[in-house]
Amino acid sequence: MFETDKFIEDCLTARQETDNHKAVREIVASAVADPAAVLRGLGEPKKAGVNVLYQTDELTVLNLVWGPMMTLMPHNHASMWAVIGIYTGREDNIFWRRVPNAPDGRIEAAGAEALSVGEAAPLGPEIIHSVTNPIPRLTGALHVYGGDFFGAGRSEWDAETLTEGAYDIDKNLGLFEKSNASLDSAT
Repeated sequence: MFETDKFIEDCLTARQETDNHKAVREIVASAVADPAAVLRGLGEPKKAGVNVLYQTDELTVLNLVWGPMMTLMPHNHASMWAVIGIYTGREDNIFWRRVPNAPDGRIEAAGAEALSVGEAAPLGPEIIHSVTNPIPRLTGALHVYGGDFFGAGRSEWDAETLTEGAYDIDKNLGLFEKSNASLDSAT
């Protein structure tokens, strides 16, 4: 059975290990290996959203639900590692790298990874990625960050020009609400 408090406690314990990123990945992978248990523990996702399960300077744990066909443009995590585990749906990540010597912080695609139910992936502290839920239903994922996800200053990149700018948390949270409005109008 997935228990949120136990999951958070295990992540906090793993956070103290020398190789904490990998230790947390193992905990997330173990949790999503039984997606039905996670669904019973957290409940079936009903709407898109960034649901905070735990947040301190040391660790942030989110139950992140992507709306159907939702995309979040390239962004980084302010030199903070992350681990993503999918318990329902699918999440596609495009990984980006900075173009050498580009004065505007421009990026270019460097790879991709599709995560399906039961899969977990670590993201290093310098990663830049964009995320898409490519399916026509909600996708639920456990996201664990090695710090305060909301307190760290980070960057995002313009969808058209791929140039760097300050991350706009309100704009990005608004994407989840926009997705929910689309869900509401479809029912």
